[in-house]
Amino acid sequence: MKKYLLFALALLAFAAQAQIPNTLTPAQKVYGLSKFWQEVNYNFVYLDKVDRAQWDGAYQDLITKVQHTPNDYAYYRELQRFCALLKDGHTNIYFPKSLDTLLYTNMFGKYRIFLSNVDNKAIVTRTNLSIKNELPLGSEVMEVNGTPTADYLKQQVLPYISSSTDYVLMDIAINNLLQGLKGESYHVKFRTPDGKVKAFTLTHEKTLEKEVYPAFEDRKLLDFKWYPNGTAYVALNSFSNPEINKLFLEKLPELRKAKALIIDLRYNGGGSTGIGRQILDYLTPDTLLYGSRNMTRQHLASFKAWGKFATPKDTVGNAWTTKSLLSYQDKLFYPFDYAPYRNQVNPAEKVIVPTALLIGHNTASAAEDFLIYADNQKHMTKMGENSFGSTGQPFLFDLPGGAVARVCTKKDTYPDGREFVGYGVKPDITVKSTLKDYIQKKDPVLEQALKHLKGQKLASHL
Repeated sequence: MKKYLLFALALLAFAAQAQIPNTLTPAQKVYGLSKFWQEVNYNFVYLDKVDRAQWDGAYQDLITKVQHTPNDYAYYRELQRFCALLKDGHTNIYFPKSLDTLLYTNMFGKYRIFLSNVDNKAIVTRTNLSIKNELPLGSEVMEVNGTPTADYLKQQVLPYISSSTDYVLMDIAINNLLQGLKGESYHVKFRTPDGKVKAFTLTHEKTLEKEVYPAFEDRKLLDFKWYPNGTAYVALNSFSNPEINKLFLEKLPELRKAKALIIDLRYNGGGSTGIGRQILDYLTPDTLLYGSRNMTRQHLASFKAWGKFATPKDTVGNAWTTKSLLSYQDKLFYPFDYAPYRNQVNPAEKVIVPTALLIGHNTASAAEDFLIYADNQKHMTKMGENSFGSTGQPFLFDLPGGAVARVCTKKDTYPDGREFVGYGVKPDITVKSTLKDYIQKKDPVLEQALKHLKGQKLASHL
């Protein structure tokens, strides 16, 4: 019976793939692969951390493989798998829009199922309203197509995701566990919170039911509310729109009444570093703010040619040869000029009170830059989980067939050289959501922040 079911699912998968056109010629497929390989070799700022033998070997293997991919989707999937070898959250391959419209993540007609990573388990954390009793929140995915979930993730999902950190890699993988083409089916076994095992055959098609359970939070660009003990809560949900600075300034007179402050960055995926820094100006007593140091790779063709003949012992006391060898090794970096940013906000306008910064795996890019500027602020406490662990300046370029790729070109560190890309900005107090929290709709990070701030007094020197 199991073999018959898997055979039937394979036929459905074949049918789903059959709807995808094969518009690219073998030559175009090799060109797209080579274009990405070339731009990574020339521009990727973390190339010194890449296993070059593995990277070049994978490229050589793919030259033949991509020419025989049956359609555009399979081709771009091979490029995504290739890209994932770089393990960088700002280096990606994006499908063309024509394919995006055929891809589904959580819609299966009657069923709409949202999965989240809870202790490295694929947990149902939201469904469409009508099935909330049939598939309760907190149910765990035990098997996909007859394969234990952990093994299915390793074989079918994780190898295609670009991420700088292992925990974000797992977050994305579990969220996308059942992602597939319209018409593609999965046989999935769930274990409900009360221990029952339920099996579903789920086929990707649009879910017409709009209501979900629990309902999505209406998350605005900036959310503001008051909690007891004069604690103000401000969620800064993006730094991609300068409108957030205007919204913050509008709340500033009210914020000055606060005895404590919570800044929630858990859903801030970044944007412009300058936008976030302008808000931080009002929350710190410092005149000088120290942001991240950054650098990029430097290309000097003649030095690279000379470096071919240099050895490490030749570099002793010889700056020219050192530069040549580093060029040959693709390890020559250009450090950008560094100077602290001068905060010119009038001290009387600032809000300097005990402050909790709420952070998590979705605190990314420019939001992480905000945290670097806020580092060592004695009245601020970071709470939650490690941040996303990826930032930089991506170089975007087109690939054949309408796909887009990007390659990270800038390395950012703490001012003292400590690395946070690949690790995340760490909280001062770690707080994680448990399965029980999801089921009971609790926010333990916010609860811990309120408890932490209660009764705190600002240090006299601030």
